[in-house]
Amino acid sequence: MKLILTQEVSGLGAPGDIVEVKDGYGRNYLIPRGFAIRWTRGGERTVESIKAARSSREVRDLDHAQQIKARLESTTVDLPVRAGQGGRLFGAVTVNDIAGAIAGAVEGGAQVDKRKILVGNPIKSLGSHQVTVKVHDEVDAVVSLNVIAG
Repeated sequence: MKLILTQEVSGLGAPGDIVEVKDGYGRNYLIPRGFAIRWTRGGERTVESIKAARSSREVRDLDHAQQIKARLESTTVDLPVRAGQGGRLFGAVTVNDIAGAIAGAVEGGAQVDKRKILVGNPIKSLGSHQVTVKVHDEVDAVVSLNVIAG
């Protein structure tokens, strides 16, 4: 079965790629979850628009990735969350929360894709934490995240 990926699927491809997969995998997993659409001749325009959107979000080159890394690592990101007695959080800090805090804290409003944020252990307490942001395939930035009661 020939499909056009609409989202990144690990081990298969990136958005806009045309892939050939087994019928069951495409029909039962990729299409229902919105990871892919069926390939058609008219779908070529869809591929063009997906690739254009991906290229606008992507980091231009390695030098640009290094600049973004320097900007992210030089900033301490404050993330206000609801906390109870003793500094325990109500729930955990999510990657959506982290992406929003980074966009607000870094000058120039660096947009970080939530799927590129790597959190080792779930953040469930106040204080300083380290979060890795995958800026480029070869560049990872370590962001200082200060979780405060708010």
